[in-house]
Amino acid sequence: MFLTYASPVGNYFKQDKTPLSLYVEEEEVRAFSGGVGGVKSVSNYGPVLKALVRAKSLGFSDVLYLDSVNKKYLEEVSAANIFTLKGNVISTPPTSGTILPGITRKSIIEIARGLGFQVDERSISVHELTEADEVFCTGTAVGVAAVGSVTYRGTRFEFKVGENTVCQALGSTLVGIQTGLIEDKK
Repeated sequence: MFLTYASPVGNYFKQDKTPLSLYVEEEEVRAFSGGVGGVKSVSNYGPVLKALVRAKSLGFSDVLYLDSVNKKYLEEVSAANIFTLKGNVISTPPTSGTILPGITRKSIIEIARGLGFQVDERSISVHELTEADEVFCTGTAVGVAAVGSVTYRGTRFEFKVGENTVCQALGSTLVGIQTGLIEDKK
């Protein structure tokens, strides 16, 4: 016997299409090197709760975590992968054990390359993030979500959002492929 159960859910972020406002967490870490940050495990979500509750109480959508060793390189948002865009280059942290290699992440990388973008999987410093043109998150429960601002050490950095953005184009293409309106060329 084979049984499939599906339950529709809303977007992970309650504000749906409103650009995210992220807080860079410098004390708490989402995953430690040598741990299980690179696999889908409930143990990866518990450690983020303290920082997430604090950030939400301050009016932020979510938390952007840094690496556990140097505390200066981007890792992930609480339940999503992070991407930056500068010019024609899209960058995302590598999946080197502390970052979940999400299927939405993989899909967006493939779509972006197909659209002619250079995609780099590499370490991204928080200082480099502040100079990005666009920032966005991906995840199964998130889809593709634009980041409107990131606050780091009390300074708010804003990014391009809305129509005619790379984030919007990537998200629309992904949904088009998922719904069969756009042919998946892979």
